[in-house]
Amino acid sequence: MPGESAAARAAAHAQDDDLPAVIEITDVAPVSVPHRIRGRARLAGWLTPVRGDDRAPCAALMAERQPVGELLGLRESLDAPYSGRPAWMLLRLEVGEIFVDDLWGAGRVDPEELAAAEPDPMTAHEAELLQHLASVHPERLAALCGLLGSREAAGLTPVPLALDRLGLRVRFTRGPGRAAFDARFDFPEPVTDVCGLRRAMRSLFTAAAH
Repeated sequence: MPGESAAARAAAHAQDDDLPAVIEITDVAPVSVPHRIRGRARLAGWLTPVRGDDRAPCAALMAERQPVGELLGLRESLDAPYSGRPAWMLLRLEVGEIFVDDLWGAGRVDPEELAAAEPDPMTAHEAELLQHLASVHPERLAALCGLLGSREAAGLTPVPLALDRLGLRVRFTRGPGRAAFDARFDFPEPVTDVCGLRRAMRSLFTAAAH
């Protein structure tokens, strides 16, 4: 955090280094779709300054995401009235409670389980791939209507909503004011990279075409 920010100053003067804090995260679909918010998360805990031997590894971790020299805390601010203070302060959130409300449901998440979880390999590619599907392959998405079983497919407009290693979620709409619904299309097996995703998507669209 910038050293002159309210959060940094409050954390620096908090009693026993414990400052109650809440982070709220909103997940928005990367394509235009009705009801675009896919989920919300709320992380509550205590904000503490990073000190001592923890500073170097934490600064290196942050520098990977925010490659700014000041982030190492080695440069002091020159702006009045904060002259002489660190330009950046490293703060750490000690998470005590997590609540998630998303496409899969709502509930609490154990902080230790979250810390131990591995990121989904599709996370870094999801936005680009969904946008590509929506803009370049609308006809393939439309073919997925054939996998909806007994649902009436006439007049449906499919929009890719979410993608992960296990499958593709599509939102089907019938126009303004009409109810929309989501359908989940699971892959034959979890994918681990983009090459595996291409094979899985090819299998999905082949099944939809027959």
